[in-house]
Amino acid sequence: MEVYHRDPIPQSPAFQNLGQFVREHAQQWAQGTPDLEQFERELHEHVMALERELVAEELARYDVTAEQVEVEGVTYRHTLTSPETYLSAAGPVTVTRHLYRPAGRGSKSICPLELRAGIIGGHFTPRAARQAAFVTAQLTPGESEALFDELEGMRPSRASLDRLPKTLSAQWENHRQEWESALRTQETVPAEATMMAVSVDGVMIPMKDGTADRTAKQAEPGKHASGPTGNQEVGCGTVVLYDAEGERVETVRYGRMPESKKVTLQQQLQAEVASIVTLRPDLRRIYLADGAKDNWRLLNEIEQTLNVPAQPCVNIVDFYHACEHLKKGCDAAWGESTPRGKAEFERLKTLLKEAEQGTDQVIRALKYQRGRARGSKRQRLDAELTYFRNQRPHMDYAEYLCQGLPIASGVIEAACKTLVTQRMKRSGMAWRQPGGQGILTLRSLIQSDRWRAAWTLLSADFRKAVVTPQAQNIVGLAVHTVFDAFDLPGAISDTVDFTELPLAV
Repeated sequence: MEVYHRDPIPQSPAFQNLGQFVREHAQQWAQGTPDLEQFERELHEHVMALERELVAEELARYDVTAEQVEVEGVTYRHTLTSPETYLSAAGPVTVTRHLYRPAGRGSKSICPLELRAGIIGGHFTPRAARQAAFVTAQLTPGESEALFDELEGMRPSRASLDRLPKTLSAQWENHRQEWESALRTQETVPAEATMMAVSVDGVMIPMKDGTADRTAKQAEPGKHASGPTGNQEVGCGTVVLYDAEGERVETVRYGRMPESKKVTLQQQLQAEVASIVTLRPDLRRIYLADGAKDNWRLLNEIEQTLNVPAQPCVNIVDFYHACEHLKKGCDAAWGESTPRGKAEFERLKTLLKEAEQGTDQVIRALKYQRGRARGSKRQRLDAELTYFRNQRPHMDYAEYLCQGLPIASGVIEAACKTLVTQRMKRSGMAWRQPGGQGILTLRSLIQSDRWRAAWTLLSADFRKAVVTPQAQNIVGLAVHTVFDAFDLPGAISDTVDFTELPLAV
C-alpha cells in the first residue's frame, strides 16, 4: 500500500469551484455593489458541494470487499456491488458499496459500509439523522421538509422524516431501561436541591384504530362515526428538583403512549426517583397531582418501593385542580357567572389557600348551601362535597406554603402541553403506537436536557463491527493516494493482518 502525503484539497473539484467563485465575486465589486443575499446563497451552495464531496470520499472508506465477512457471529458472502445514495447533512452523496448475503434463499443482504459508518434507516448519515430527528420532534414532517428546503442544506423527503422517529424509537425501546439508567448515572443531584416533587397526569389524543378494532366496530349495528374512532390517554410524568427558595433546579419529563395502568411510565418514574434518593436521601419527597385515583395509586406505589429513611413524604392535591371543583360548587350554590357566585368563589379560594384549616371552612360553606338546595343543585353540591372530604388530608395549603412546598402541579400541566398537545393534537392528526411513541421519546429527551447524551447511545447502536478473514482484501483504500493514512477512520496497515475492521471513532 502506498500513501502519498499531499494536500488533497487543491485537487478537489468542489474546492476549485469554490475558489473560482470567490475570485470572480471579488471582481464584481469593480462593476458595482453586488447583492449580499445572492452571495451568501451561492457561497453556501459551493461550501455544501465541498462538504458532500468530502463526505462521499470519507464514506467510501468504510466499504469492505472480501469473499466473506462475519457480523455478530453470522457469515455472509459477497453477492453484489452497486452504487447507493445516502443523505448527509450537506445533501445527497453517492458511493459504491459491496453487499453480502448469508447462506439460504430469501435472506436479506447486509452492507458493511452502512454497518461500520452507522447509517440510520438505510438512508441517513448519523449527523443528518440527528438533525432530522431533532427538527421532526418539534415540527410535522411536512413543516420539517419545508424548513430543510429553506435552509438549503440536506432536503429530506416528508416520507423519510415520517419514518425516522419510528426507526429511532424502535431501537431505543430495545435498550430503553439500560440506556435510561446510563443517562442517570451520568448526572448528579445539584447541591442546592432540597426537595423533589413527582407528578403524573395524562392528556387525550386521537388514535387510529387497528384493523381488528375497525372490523369489530363495523360489525356493530347502527350508524358508525367517521374519522378517528376515539381518544386515548397519553401518560406524562415529571420529576422536579427544587431549591430552598422553591425555585426549580432540574426537571425530567417522560411521555408514554396509551397503556393500561401506565405501567411503563410508572417504571420510568420509579427508577428516576430511586436513583435520586440513592444519591440524596435527605431530599424532601413530595407527590403532587390532581385527584384522579389512578394517578395516586401510581404515586403511592412508587413511594412504597423506595428504600428510604423514616422521613415521611408529603402528598398534595394540586391547588388549581381543587379550585376547579370549588368553582363548580359555587356555580351550583349561587349560579354561574352571577356576581354573588364570583364573589363567594374568590372568598372561599382565598380561605382554601391561606387560612388554617381552610378546607374545613370550604366544606362547611358548601354543606350549608347544600342544605338549602333542592334537586340537581343538591346533587351537584353533593359531588363537590364528596371530593373535598375525600381529598381533605392532602389540602393543607396554608401549612404547605409555610414550609415552602409547591402546591400547584403546573410543571406536569406544562409537560402535557409541551410534550403532547403542541405536537400531537393538531387539526386532523391521529396516531398509532409506534409513530406516537417515537415523537414522545424524542421530545422527552430533548426537554429533559438529555438529548446529546441520548444520541451518543442511540447512534452508536447502529454501528456494528465487521470481521473479515483477510484484511488485505479491503478495497476502497485508493483514497489513500489522496488522504494521509492518519486521516483514515482506524487506518489500516498493509504490513499487519487484521481480523476485525475498526469502527469509526
